[in-house]
Amino acid sequence: MANKKKAAKIVIKMQNAETGYFYTKTKNTKSENTQGKMKMRKYDPKLRKHVEFTEAKMPS
Repeated sequence: MANKKKAAKIVIKMQNAETGYFYTKTKNTKSENTQGKMKMRKYDPKLRKHVEFTEAKMPS
């Protein structure tokens, strides 16, 4: 049998709470810099400006 290793990267959902628009992004789980929730400034086409997107739950 092959050994199963835990994946180092997972797919997360970056969502703007104001409009509900979202991006998907990969997150490195082994890095100390990506502990906790991620925040990024990205372009929101619904608002037509750059706003802060935060990590949200992915649907199961």
